[in-house]
Amino acid sequence: MIVTKQIKTLKAEIEQANYVTFLTGAGVSTPSGIPDYRSKNGIYNDSIEKPETILSAETLYHRPELFYHFVLNNMYFPDAKPNIIHQKIAEICNNKGHLVTQNVDSLDLKAGNQQVTQFHGNLYQLYCTKCQQAVKYSTYAQSYLHHNCGGIIRPQIVLYGENINSQNLTTSIQAIQKADLVIICGTSFVVYPFAQLLAYCQTNAKIWAINKTAIPLAGIAAITGDALDVFKQI
Repeated sequence: MIVTKQIKTLKAEIEQANYVTFLTGAGVSTPSGIPDYRSKNGIYNDSIEKPETILSAETLYHRPELFYHFVLNNMYFPDAKPNIIHQKIAEICNNKGHLVTQNVDSLDLKAGNQQVTQFHGNLYQLYCTKCQQAVKYSTYAQSYLHHNCGGIIRPQIVLYGENINSQNLTTSIQAIQKADLVIICGTSFVVYPFAQLLAYCQTNAKIWAINKTAIPLAGIAAITGDALDVFKQI
């Protein structure tokens, strides 16, 4: 494994930083066996309807079987385990930083990260939309109808057409404002409002991007390659 000058520089900047905020996406979890969304092998690739339609509140309530089967068969990986990226980010965040992730798979929590905001929610936090009672994943895996009242069970994720949880947005902005080093990882960084978070950076904050494909952002340091290899070295 070749340790590049860029990775050495990034490692040094992490060590020197007062506060590191990570912004991550699906590419962080693909090494754990969870597919991303829009790539050739992504979960949206073979969907029978547009994902914006399937993963919407309208489909959840008016065509709940379609929503349920798509989510259960394509988005849940309960046996997936955190990889070294999750682990290293958790180690850094628990020491001096925060993670804002688009991922809804809970692997950052499994990695022990105590400083994480799940920007788009968490698949494993479920509740009945009728009686509001919390529901376990094992129960949801059996039926989308709540045995208690017959209501529709849903995961606490942001669906198309819904707003970001206001507390998550506030916490994310605060984490960006506090950081003197921001690291973007495993995301094409084109989904809004997530991608707008950089607007809240300190003017002198250093920004890095680690992604398999280049992110079209001016004035940032970029490592184009496999994040797994990068995090093995920092």
